[in-house]
Amino acid sequence: MVDDGPIRGATSIRRHVTIPADLERVAELRATVREIGAGCQAPADCIGDLVQAVDEAATNIIRYGYGGERGSIDMTAELVGDDIVVTLVDEATPFDPTAAEGPDLSIPPHRRTPGGMGIHLMRLATDSMEHRVRPGGGNILTLTRSRVRRPKEG
Repeated sequence: MVDDGPIRGATSIRRHVTIPADLERVAELRATVREIGAGCQAPADCIGDLVQAVDEAATNIIRYGYGGERGSIDMTAELVGDDIVVTLVDEATPFDPTAAEGPDLSIPPHRRTPGGMGIHLMRLATDSMEHRVRPGGGNILTLTRSRVRRPKEG
């Protein structure tokens, strides 16, 4: 893990970590997101949302993007204004999760086949998701979540 330390200017807190495409190493990404969230005094729900979104994204990259092949994920997490911005960069098969269809929520959970909810959960947990194809192949996925507490739905 590389600690870039505080950076002055628009970004006040920033961390970068690179992991091999191994599900056992995803915990390092989650820990980095928690560290950034705590460092910028984000509310627990914000941190939890981002941890879940990063976990889902990294798991999908490893399982489906790399499909058992060797590879890595570079993650940068930073505070930009009131937003926590997490960028995941890989060299896996290009896939745009922002273009994926959502699950059929009219089917009761007990009748659905396992899986297929990850991208939906990522959308719920973030304020925005952006995807770009990485020059030379792969993906750049940016997840953004405001650290400002969201109003309760009711």
